[in-house]
Amino acid sequence: MKEQTLTDSVLSLIPYQAPKGYEYKASPFKSNIVAVWLLCHRKFVYNGGAPTETIYAFYNTKTKRFHSPINSKTVGDVVDINSTTPYTSMPLKLNPLEYAFLHS
Repeated sequence: MKEQTLTDSVLSLIPYQAPKGYEYKASPFKSNIVAVWLLCHRKFVYNGGAPTETIYAFYNTKTKRFHSPINSKTVGDVVDINSTTPYTSMPLKLNPLEYAFLHS
């Protein structure tokens, strides 16, 4: 599978539209891992107005599973992509009231 087709297919697995002012980008990370980034297009002085990138998730092409990031260089635990948010795939530790408020 060509690199562009692979990254496009990984992005198509994310069940969200990118939030307004953001976009998702996928890039090869390791031979069987694709890094998914969230780019913010808001202008910041510290970076000369370039998009700010944050790691969103990792996707293992062999196991066909998403992993939450520990940081941008470390793959974390397997995560159900449908239990994430448009901003992060890191598991949120919510009490029942927070969960009801955020998922209503």
